[in-house]
Amino acid sequence: MKLIVGLGNPGPHYEQTRHNVGAMVVRRLARRRLGPDVRLLVPDAMMNVSGEALARAALPERMEDLLLVCDDVNLPLGTLRVRPEGSDGGHHGLASCLQQLGTEAVPRLRVGVGSASLPKDLTEFVLSPFDPPERPVVEETLARAAEACELWAARGIEAAMNRVNVRRQEGP
Repeated sequence: MKLIVGLGNPGPHYEQTRHNVGAMVVRRLARRRLGPDVRLLVPDAMMNVSGEALARAALPERMEDLLLVCDDVNLPLGTLRVRPEGSDGGHHGLASCLQQLGTEAVPRLRVGVGSASLPKDLTEFVLSPFDPPERPVVEETLARAAEACELWAARGIEAAMNRVNVRRQEGP
């Protein structure tokens, strides 16, 4: 069994915020036909205590069969990054999950929500909805993130990294 966990905050107030892109990706996956051995989870806890939901979840036997999907303000909007392990990078929801799991060796898909001018107060920024001009990029990014999750589930972390972790070329 493989498990894909989309981090976010519960409730309609947070539904379309930057901090909820992980949950948005998993909800998008729920509308697709995944294999019967792939399960999806959107924790019903606030982001910073997401690990509590993992304590109650049926987890895969191996950590490499678990994929955490979360936002990342340090990546530009539209950027995806797949990693097999690593630190929480200052992301409190990811930190809560890694602490609950007792290891940093957990695959993750980070979805960039950052901008060129990040405010000093990141809390307000990540809890705000995307600006209207950003919406097309967000929709395209969510689609690519869902595809990356499907690729991870079908072919593993290396295939997902090879497809996702490429730098986009700037114009001609």
